[in-house]
Amino acid sequence: MDLTSGVCTRVSDGKGRTTCGYFRYPQGDRIVYSSTEGGGAACPPPPDRSTGYVWAIYSTYDIWTALPDGSSPRLLMKSPGYDAEATWNPKGGKIVFTSDRDGDLDLYEMDEEGKNVRRLTSTPGYDGGAFYSPDGTEIVWRASRPAGAELDEYRALLKQGLIRPTKLDIYVMKADGTSVRRLTDNGAANFCPLFTADGKKIVWSSNVGDPKGREFDLWMTDKNGGGSPERVTTAPGFDGFPHFSPDGRWIVWASNRADPASHETNLFIAGWVD
Repeated sequence: MDLTSGVCTRVSDGKGRTTCGYFRYPQGDRIVYSSTEGGGAACPPPPDRSTGYVWAIYSTYDIWTALPDGSSPRLLMKSPGYDAEATWNPKGGKIVFTSDRDGDLDLYEMDEEGKNVRRLTSTPGYDGGAFYSPDGTEIVWRASRPAGAELDEYRALLKQGLIRPTKLDIYVMKADGTSVRRLTDNGAANFCPLFTADGKKIVWSSNVGDPKGREFDLWMTDKNGGGSPERVTTAPGFDGFPHFSPDGRWIVWASNRADPASHETNLFIAGWVD
């Protein structure tokens, strides 16, 4: 999307499903995304939600890179199973992504050419949606940590290529996978975490406090935890997927506040005052 004109241009080739698009940040000279086109030109079927809300973990997702206009696409990461949710280290050289290559959904790091893959997480449960800190030394992500019957259900769903993202918490660790700390523990769906531009705080989306689990707002807390999280948005409807401009002056996010009843999601941008 051009921010001046609002004109949107499709940059993927239209084959399969695509997800998790991200710029080489903050340079903006390349993009990374995941696509199922290696498994065929048709879109995989949507997940069966007859027994509740689930996300599909398509085994044909592979990671691609291209120029920002979509030209010169190149398969960056291809392996059996799900490979997606990739984002770039702003200091260059590394990409973090989610994969089920070892039987669970964990975070992995690779170099910019899709080589030298290293596993970062190993606790049972879903780990995904990871982003680096502005200085590239830390990673924030969303994770589930089911136990007992919940763990059994998680594993059963994963065998079907599904996950139920109703309980997710926010975690931070060093970029090498050490010094893990949990920032939320509220029984809600907390996701889309991101460092503020100064690297000191985390902003994320959560439905905490809504018994029906449908009202999502943006929240913020210190990256080291402690204290009560600060609510950033209050409009009715969904607010999520926040991201900051490199200079920290602007925040862009997705919301259906314009018409909550329709559930139509649009992009909003606002000046950021810390």
